[in-house]
Amino acid sequence: MSTHNSPWIVETGWLAQHLDAPDIVVLDASMHLPNSGRNAAEEFDQQRIPGALFFDIDEISDTASPLPHMLPSPEKFSSRVRKMGIGNGSRVIIYDTVGLFSAARVWWMFRIMGHNDVAIVNGGLPKWIAADLPLEDGPARQPRECHFTARFQPSRVKSIDDMLKAVQNANSPQIVDARAAARFAGTSPEPRAELKSGHIPGSFNLPYSNLLEDDGTLKSPEAIRQAFVAAGVDPGKPIITTCGSGVTAAILVLGLELIGKTKSVALFDGSWAQWGSAKDVPIETGS
Repeated sequence: MSTHNSPWIVETGWLAQHLDAPDIVVLDASMHLPNSGRNAAEEFDQQRIPGALFFDIDEISDTASPLPHMLPSPEKFSSRVRKMGIGNGSRVIIYDTVGLFSAARVWWMFRIMGHNDVAIVNGGLPKWIAADLPLEDGPARQPRECHFTARFQPSRVKSIDDMLKAVQNANSPQIVDARAAARFAGTSPEPRAELKSGHIPGSFNLPYSNLLEDDGTLKSPEAIRQAFVAAGVDPGKPIITTCGSGVTAAILVLGLELIGKTKSVALFDGSWAQWGSAKDVPIETGS
């Protein structure tokens, strides 16, 4: 496990010492793939970091879209987080029950909405449990509503039309896919059975797991940089990240921020859930 000197990462020991700080709001941002057989909300009720609230990625989304957990409007996002007791002056600390999977998506959502005082627990709930830190269960606390104003950052998110232009233009940003190699190559089926297999033409494959240690904590910044380079990606040039449904693509965004790339990075929100179900879009297979 590497300790990161970054505003985006906190360690479990630090959080244990600051749980009672009045400006901190802890969120369990867990979600699981459709074929996992797991229910994140039920697991939250059974075991969580004390004082945490559940951030429902599927509900705090554009529920009118046929695609899974697409970004909500700034108005809906603001409404939901206000009810969690999150205000403009809150420090939001996010974790998930895997180590690092969906927590980065919620970190990215807060960033997209203009709230930068947000961090991820390195190693998540597994590392918290391994450190024998306290847990709670049962109904979550009821926070007092706060004032939160979203300041949407449109340059950080890309649509399918943006991606079609990127595929057709040799000078467009590099597209980096966070899915596992077999899904990228089209040799392994998608968790969502209705989707085609393969990847966006010209994209690079960097499975998000390549940025993580075996215990679910993040690798060192230098190891993260080397992972991008080994995948054929130039971290100095513009990048658009993608994945299955816009969740683990945020881990690549986080990794890029940790190596100092703070500009010219965006995420394709619809990701393969949109591209793999669209008509008349090009698809490549193989590595």
